[in-house]
Amino acid sequence: MSQHAEMKRYIFLTWLLMIIIYVTIAQSQTQVPDLSGRVIDLTGTLDASQQQVLAQRLGIFEQKKGTQIAVLIIPATNAEPIEQFSMRVAEQWKLGRKKIEDGAILVIAKNERRLRIEVGYGLEGALNDAVSKRIIDEVISPLFQRGDFYGGISAGIDAMIRVIEGESLPEPARKHDWQVSGPGLLPLIVFAALVIGGLMRALLGRVKGALAASGLLGLAVWLLSGMALLALLSAAMGLVVTLAGGRMGSGWQGGRRQGGFHPYSDIGGARQNGWGGFQGGGGGFGGGGASGKW
Repeated sequence: MSQHAEMKRYIFLTWLLMIIIYVTIAQSQTQVPDLSGRVIDLTGTLDASQQQVLAQRLGIFEQKKGTQIAVLIIPATNAEPIEQFSMRVAEQWKLGRKKIEDGAILVIAKNERRLRIEVGYGLEGALNDAVSKRIIDEVISPLFQRGDFYGGISAGIDAMIRVIEGESLPEPARKHDWQVSGPGLLPLIVFAALVIGGLMRALLGRVKGALAASGLLGLAVWLLSGMALLALLSAAMGLVVTLAGGRMGSGWQGGRRQGGFHPYSDIGGARQNGWGGFQGGGGGFGGGGASGKW
């Protein structure tokens, strides 16, 4: 075999080995869960009411301060350093406001007894590495050692909030609790067109009711979304649905009694809804924060 062929064979085997190593590492890594709420527990450590209390507290804080904080509890990181795993979480979730970068994540690997506070760029001045370490060692870990995970998480969140409260950050954008993005409004628009169309048709007749439903629906969508095109499309939908004979029947009343339509949960206001879930604001992280054990 020539030297050139031997070199090509060596390069091929090297690349093949690198690919195998990369695939093996990728498969062994713990998958980052989707950001479905402010508190995600994949271990069953917290009951539903405890998760709701924590999530409501974080939602109220976001509305007040603008900062997004989330809690993630996983069984283990499968030998991956928790610092590396938490950065993968931060990069996927993108908590915090864009350009302000005021997000923070409390990551807990329960079976490995490890935890980390991951801090966005905008909070590194207040919730710096030393402060994050003290919160872990002096507030969270002692309660975890006694088996009080809810108490430790709750106290840790409170400590983080108190520290962040002292940080000078831009005021959160003041939006109406029902203001959401266009895609999130689509199911509500269809539902509203049927309800409003049926009501206006019953009160004003087919043509006048269609005009009234069109105007009401278009105005409501404009106030909710601020998007003129979506408002026009909604007005057209209200007109067509009403003219086509949409009406509000007993099924709507039955649906209300049975609780069949819940566009918004109580946790977190406009950022936590039945269609899109809690969403990050596009913030960035640079590895600030601290890790610890209990």
